[in-house]
Amino acid sequence: MRILLLLLLATLLSGCGYNTIQQKDEAVVAAWSQVLNVYQRRADLVPNLVATVKGYASHEQQVLTQVTEARARVGSINVDADDPASLEQFQQAQGQLQSAIGRLLMVSENYPDLKADQSFLQLQAQLEGTENRITVERQRYIQTVQDYNTFIRQFPTNLTAKVFGYKPKPNFTVENVQEIQRPPQVDFGQPAPAPAPANG
Repeated sequence: MRILLLLLLATLLSGCGYNTIQQKDEAVVAAWSQVLNVYQRRADLVPNLVATVKGYASHEQQVLTQVTEARARVGSINVDADDPASLEQFQQAQGQLQSAIGRLLMVSENYPDLKADQSFLQLQAQLEGTENRITVERQRYIQTVQDYNTFIRQFPTNLTAKVFGYKPKPNFTVENVQEIQRPPQVDFGQPAPAPAPANG
């Protein structure tokens, strides 16, 4: 009798989307792990980048400190991808690190020897590749969460999700929404001077 009851329960659960919820939930977990993986890759490149820049531009202490502190903030966050506030905090810290790295790379423009350094060039290429991977993995995560959220909100799966406590998951948001919505200011300034007549 017990075996028959278990078989009946298993049939009901599989028919109401329970197994698919498990698969989609695991897909979200795996996609999030990959997002963390590529973010960690960026953080791991920072100490070498700072050390290389420091060798040529040690007096750029403020920029070097900002990058180091931004990396430390990223490392101190225990992010919970199921908590919207935690995800937002994580996203802000990653944005600050990205901005600090950008300022550090701009410093190199003032140091021709640094710009020509092979270690610096390799680190710069690795960072560019990592930023591309971050974009790709975030996009995959967004799509996976969207797929999961859509599935658990559909009838009759939404009933199964409610019974077992599965809720929609938060997703990455666009940073600086007001900045994006503001139309760009275009100023072409004064017209370029006419070219000088050729001597002939």
